[in-house]
Amino acid sequence: MKCPKCQFDNREDAKFCNECAASLLLSCPSCGIENRPGAKFCDECATSLTTQVEQPPPRELSFEEKLDKVQRYLPGGLTEKILAQRGKIEGERKQVTVVFCDMEGYTSLSEKLGPEDVYSIMDEVYEILIHNVHEY
Repeated sequence: MKCPKCQFDNREDAKFCNECAASLLLSCPSCGIENRPGAKFCDECATSLTTQVEQPPPRELSFEEKLDKVQRYLPGGLTEKILAQRGKIEGERKQVTVVFCDMEGYTSLSEKLGPEDVYSIMDEVYEILIHNVHEY
């Protein structure tokens, strides 16, 4: 049985991964009971353990919503400059510089904290980085 977390190949009746110690038992999405690896239906309530719950597609943001999200990362006045020249620069190809950052320990941090906390921390990091980039 492959571990869903690290993809390590464990023996079929294992309850925990031998590589990362993640639980290999399947939790029922309906009643929460843990079922043995490979089970197709919950042995408590018969809910399917193999069907994925589909998430609704993300809502498309309007131009104003996109602008509001980006604007707080830009130095004052830059948004107005861009919008004033919007007709001239739309569709224009430009050479850009891309900064890549790799945050050490991000995965373990995101597993310990909830998604809202991780988003909040990363949002602050991006804001600091972006303002430093604009400064130089």
